[in-house]
Amino acid sequence: MKTERRVVSVVTLNEHGVLSRISGLFAGRGYNIESLTVAPVPGSEFSHVSIETQGNQRVLEQIVKQLHKLIPVLKVIEHEAENTIEKEMAMVKFPINESLSDIDALCRAYNGKIANVGADFIVGMVTDEPRRVANFLKAVEKYRPTEVVKSGVVAMERE
Repeated sequence: MKTERRVVSVVTLNEHGVLSRISGLFAGRGYNIESLTVAPVPGSEFSHVSIETQGNQRVLEQIVKQLHKLIPVLKVIEHEAENTIEKEMAMVKFPINESLSDIDALCRAYNGKIANVGADFIVGMVTDEPRRVANFLKAVEKYRPTEVVKSGVVAMERE
């Protein structure tokens, strides 16, 4: 069976233990979480959880069914690729002896910028579609990054 990537969003009550229950659901069934982001929904008692995972169609259907059964999950959103905006962020630290202008130009090409410059380092930051962030991380390898930090995917329906 064909494996595909999927981003699923979950709206849940913002209470302790929810993240543990969601990750436990995946671990207990042997499913992998590629990335996971959680943030409170402003002005409410809810949280928005974005989960990036992979699996064949049967596995993905099971994940959604199990998430619907999980308490205190209120809503599960299966994102359709053509109707979804997905973003991811990466920060990369470079030695100060690398070309600031080259790093700046590369960051700007991927919707980013220089986020910080210190005595011994340069930090670039980009926010873009997940595949473009991956391309950025490949492109910066020649500048010998000393540290890379990447967020999880966040997703939102266009309509």
